[in-house]
Amino acid sequence: MPALRLRDPLAQLLGASADGLIDYHYADAVRLAGHSCPTVAGAWLTARTGLKALYGDEVPERGGVAVFLPQPEDEGVSGVVGQVLTLVTGAAGRNGFHGLGGQHVRKDLLQFAQPVVAARLRRLDTGDTVEVQLDIRPVPAEPAQAALAQAVIRRGAGAAQHREFGRLWQERVRRLLLEHADDPAVVRARPIH
Repeated sequence: MPALRLRDPLAQLLGASADGLIDYHYADAVRLAGHSCPTVAGAWLTARTGLKALYGDEVPERGGVAVFLPQPEDEGVSGVVGQVLTLVTGAAGRNGFHGLGGQHVRKDLLQFAQPVVAARLRRLDTGDTVEVQLDIRPVPAEPAQAALAQAVIRRGAGAAQHREFGRLWQERVRRLLLEHADDPAVVRARPIH
């Protein structure tokens, strides 16, 4: 999967990037989450799809987008999704960067438990807003994965079963990211007016 290139004026100001351009890779999201799974992949695709819908061929501005999620941050996988969206967009929750002289504020750009149907991203400069629908059901897990998961969770699986479970798990992630990244049945953005 190609990198997501963003322009981060704060990184440029503070000397972390001479031109402000930073490439983010799915592997960065994996390092942040500590694992690779359909949730992390789905959050990555949500960020990618939302930024493409908001910026088109422009380089998106990291820190220039607010993110709104429907679930509370401690419900289900919402916290993980929020962390990946923070990584890519720069939008942070209450603990985010307060800014310098009123500029480059990241705090409160990520909000949970909002009255939205799906992840909503809004450009701060133009107000353009999109809602990104994600549905990973069209990319199901292999049937053998469920039985292997039970054996692994109950600690009754051998080394070969562990490896096979991991292989099947990552195969689904691979299919999401490489075969369905632009599949509107899996991920799509719609403008909000």
